[in-house]
Amino acid sequence: MTIRACVVTISSAAVLLFAASACSKTSSPSSPDKPLPPLNPRADSLESGFGTMDRLVEAAKKEGALTVVGLPGGWVGYKEIIARFSDKYGIKVTSIVPEASSKQEIDTAARLKGTNQAPDVFDLALEVAVANTKLFAPYRVTGWADIPDEAKEQRGRWFAAYGGYMSIGYDPRKVPAPASYGALVRPGTIVALPGDPRQMASAFGAVMAASLGSGLPDAARGVDLFARLKKGGMLGRPDQAAAVVDWDYMNAARAASGQGAAAWRVTIPKNEVFASYYMQAISADAPHPAAARLWEEFLLSDEGQNLFLKAYARPARMEAMEMRDTLDADAAARLPEASGDPVILNIPEQDQAKSYVTAHWGQMVG
Repeated sequence: MTIRACVVTISSAAVLLFAASACSKTSSPSSPDKPLPPLNPRADSLESGFGTMDRLVEAAKKEGALTVVGLPGGWVGYKEIIARFSDKYGIKVTSIVPEASSKQEIDTAARLKGTNQAPDVFDLALEVAVANTKLFAPYRVTGWADIPDEAKEQRGRWFAAYGGYMSIGYDPRKVPAPASYGALVRPGTIVALPGDPRQMASAFGAVMAASLGSGLPDAARGVDLFARLKKGGMLGRPDQAAAVVDWDYMNAARAASGQGAAAWRVTIPKNEVFASYYMQAISADAPHPAAARLWEEFLLSDEGQNLFLKAYARPARMEAMEMRDTLDADAAARLPEASGDPVILNIPEQDQAKSYVTAHWGQMVG
């Protein structure tokens, strides 16, 4: 089963995530001589609801709180991002169910709907964002024009803040640098996924990365590779593995940490570059609507985007920031190298691939 891939060109200069992003100037708030709009914390843009960033900050500070869901501290630098936001604006951030999957974030919001403890914002895999668009409030951040068209909903009900490439993290003392995903089939080597590909977006991405051949994904090929690993006794848990297939920002963070940092290396096989964004969304029922909008403005600001980059995630506005010389060049230089066109699945392609994985994973891999 061959799935047509949506392919875009990578920028070799800075190993950019997706070179399709628009690079027009960001929209600016109301000019000094323009009347300010009536304050509307649930507006669809900074300009229409607040007029200036100062008015948005003031409204958010009056609310004084923000509730986030599904943001573990070790994921793309969120521990530092949350602390920086809270310190900068004096807003208390409450993180609930930090290990929640994208689907569990939506379930948590449904369970807490109507209470002050309900999440204000979400961080979601693309398919979950698309499936739940009606639950989100439209909001176009100031840097809207810099976000690639394929990574945002037209009205602003969801949009990318960061993304990454699938990679192989490995211990060079136990296994040579894998030149391909197929090279992981090596007797005596334990390989791991970050979870169950039927339930976890990163594990599904790992299967699809392993499925690439001639730049085209084939879910059957990916499942077959892990079935061979399982049959040969080479598929295990991450804590016992010599190689882990996961997003580059997760493997790179491990390499830079104190957990086996001296040994852990990261590689992205040539011409097997599987890419994906994670989407931001504001709850239509956000208990703290101004704080939610300020949070998104912060994440998509140069400061927020560089914090993602510091944690090895690839900012959605990366290309535009590089052109304006606002990108943290040192952090960009530390990203794992990649060569070849990144492959991004659209929703129909994801649905088709997930249907295959769901139908065959249990039988072939278990």
